[in-house]
Formats: sequence, structure tokens, C-alpha cells
Amino acid sequence: MKWKVGDLTIHKIVDLVGGGPGVRALLPDATAEEIIKLPWLVPTYAEPNGDLKLTVHSWLVQTPKLNIVVDTGVGNGKLNRSRPHWNDRKGDYLRRLEEAGCSVDSIGLVICTHLHVDHVGWNTSLDTGKWVPTFPNARYLFGAQEYRYWDKNSRSGEEAAVFEDSVYPIVSAGLADLVEPEDCPCEELRFIATPGHTAGHMSLIVSSNGQNALLAGDVAHNPCQFARLDWSSVVDFSGEQASLTRRELARKFADTSTLVFGGHFDPGRLVSEGDAFKMI
Repeated sequence: MKWKVGDLTIHKIVDLVGGGPGVRALLPDATAEEIIKLPWLVPTYAEPNGDLKLTVHSWLVQTPKLNIVVDTGVGNGKLNRSRPHWNDRKGDYLRRLEEAGCSVDSIGLVICTHLHVDHVGWNTSLDTGKWVPTFPNARYLFGAQEYRYWDKNSRSGEEAAVFEDSVYPIVSAGLADLVEPEDCPCEELRFIATPGHTAGHMSLIVSSNGQNALLAGDVAHNPCQFARLDWSSVVDFSGEQASLTRRELARKFADTSTLVFGGHFDPGRLVSEGDAFKMI
């Protein structure tokens, strides 16, 4: 799947497909009864029975000069993950990337909107027992606040495992750059601060030839959260801040031509609906 934004092409590179009861555990307020009250979610973002859809994916952004991967999924061969089906995976993500016209060597930038387990996995690949950068010719961009928070707090369990196999090897290889809100990694992209899901979560504004998009990361896990702005994820760093960030972004981009690309859902345009919003 791909979309055009001005002179750019944005491809969806799927790592794995989720949905159903697993999403309800992530968004406990999004019961089937409540989702059925939002019929515009079907069929793109929910099933007719009220189950939500979710994918773990990257956005491959192709500019005239640069190939960029935004967020890198769960990855293959990773261990000590809290979800059993995320452990020691053998998925075909790299084949899908090649089908979109890019080899790992052709990627010039890798951007992580935040450093959760399902957004950093393909940063690295296992090579003769060692985790090495999957994209050897890329610079990897991590939010400075995000990196410092997790560097200090990833001491045990899944969080420690994620940093050991998917973040620290990039730093050790000298390929990591720490970035701030309003930094521009290239002429078409600009970071904006979108805290709440994590302490240093950032999104990307994309602009090309008069057209715009927002790569929102996990500001929302499903568009139902724009209709019910107070529905926060159980893994949000601050549910209250995440809700405020969603409301601010929705107000800014609703009723415009801006395409909103989610970290776990396909893009659409936000439109106002009463005191909240829906995606079309």
C-alpha cells in the first residue's frame, strides 16, 4: 500500500498484523458496544462486531533524494518480549521492504517516533550472534528526551531487553543522532513534540509541493481515540497528557487536507464531529 504526498511516496511496510481482543486489552474503554456506536470505523479501522484493527508497521518515505524508514516494528529474533508472539519472530518484513523498491543499503535515515518495543525492532538484526544495524548506511534519529528517559529507566525485563538488542547497538555503532522538536531531518520533514504516550514522543510533519501529512506515531493507536479523546492506552506514560496531545493535534489538523498516518493504522483525514473528531 502506498500514498502520494506532493513529490513524496509513502509506503506501508507491515511487520505483523494484530487486532481483536489484543487491542481491547490495550484500549480497555474501547468495548465492542462502544465501537459499534462509531460506524465510520468500519471497515478500515474496525470489524462490524466491534473488534478493532491494528498493524505493526513502518512508514517508508521516499523523497526525491532520500529513503527514510519511520518506526521499525518488532523485528526478528528478539527475545524477552512480554507478548509471546513477539518473541523470536521470523517474519518477512525485509522482503516487503524490497517489494516496495528499497534494499536495506538504500535507506538513508531511520526515525523512531519513540522507543517502545514495537517501534525499534528492525533497528537491528542478528549477525553471527551479535546485534548489528539493519540499515548500515542510515543515520538513526532518536528524540533526545526520549532516549535519555529510557537510558535511565530501562533496567529490567522487556525494557532492558529492548535497549540492549535494538537501541544500544545503534549508539555503539556510532549511527545514532539525538534530535529535538522543530529539528528538520530533511527539507520535507519536521519534528514536533507530542508527549503523553511516552515522555519524549515526537511526530513528524511532512510537506511537499503544497501537500501535507502528519506521521503521528502512537498519539493514537486507533482512530476511535479521536472520537473519544479521553480513551488512553494502558501503556501511555501519562494518559492525561496523551489525551491533551490528541485534542491539540486534532484541532490543528481537522478539516484540512492533511493526511494523518498512524503508528498502527492506515491514513485518513480528520474532520470535526461535534466536540470530537472522526477519520475519513
